[in-house]
Amino acid sequence: MKSKANMALAASLLLSVSGGVSAEGARDSISIAGSSTVYPFSTVVAENLGKAGKFKTPKVESTGTGGGIKLFCGGVGPQFIDIANASRAIKKSELEACAKAGVTEIVEVKIGFDGIVLAYSKKNKQKLDLSLKEIFLALAKRVPDPAHPEDGTLVDNPYKTWSEINPRLPATKIEVLGPPPTSGTRDAFAELALEGGCKAIPWLKAKHETDEAFFKSTCMTVRQDGAYIEAGENDNLIIQKLEKNADALGIFGFSYLEQNADKIQGALIDGQAPKFDNIASGKYAISRPLFFYVKKAHVPLIPGIEAYIAEFTSEKASGEEGYLADKGLIPLPAAERKKVAADAKALKVMALK
Repeated sequence: MKSKANMALAASLLLSVSGGVSAEGARDSISIAGSSTVYPFSTVVAENLGKAGKFKTPKVESTGTGGGIKLFCGGVGPQFIDIANASRAIKKSELEACAKAGVTEIVEVKIGFDGIVLAYSKKNKQKLDLSLKEIFLALAKRVPDPAHPEDGTLVDNPYKTWSEINPRLPATKIEVLGPPPTSGTRDAFAELALEGGCKAIPWLKAKHETDEAFFKSTCMTVRQDGAYIEAGENDNLIIQKLEKNADALGIFGFSYLEQNADKIQGALIDGQAPKFDNIASGKYAISRPLFFYVKKAHVPLIPGIEAYIAEFTSEKASGEEGYLADKGLIPLPAAERKKVAADAKALKVMALK
């Protein structure tokens, strides 16, 4: 009897990780979690799907990219989410974690582009223009010694005000509210802004070729002395804090700048404003692609997944004149948009990296 019980338990576990779920345990609506940047786009698509009447409105949660992918990679079955929103591409280590839990067929859907902004209150009348180098010097944990910037010596970040970095910048305290390490926005900001600024310093740029581990550690580690404040995954909370402190800056996606243009303004980056056209053309330096990931094993189990994918990738949603562009999404080029929609409809599984 004990042997039969063990065999039954093993079969049950195998069924669970291979995508089999009982009718009694199945959900009747889609469950989505992940990036706070993708959240407003995902939410409006979910609402439109629900309004159409055929399927229930999907549940969308803002947990940060890392948190959403972790939930996604938990396993197969109705207790696990169906879709993960991401403001960066899924990492190899995350794909490996998915595979270990039986999540082996993943559909990657690239939805468009977004700019990462450094925004501040409209109560502040200054026109802030930051170079990537200045952003790195303001926010990195260790920076070149100001007394000997080219001799290869790093020191704990000594800069307290923006004007200490460059006299043309305001003599205000460096205070930047931004996302935590679990956020895709934080990952993308570190890669695009901090690394970009790091490469503006010749001897550090050279390290990229000769000592990549040193380069990554130096260029992507944010200071922890209070100048950078982790403000959680709630971008609306950052905006509220910026309204109270006109000298502080906040880091978040372009869509939140668009939605709160009456309260906040975006700093120029290397002379380029965070505007739709500048991000779409690549002139604005801190821009990145956005994605969502679908668990293919859930498509036949959870009603509405294919309809959600079709809605999100439709021209009326993600096209140049689509309703997501009104929310701040920068559409993909037409040819790429068409290919993404076709691959998504076919549930094309992504290759392991």
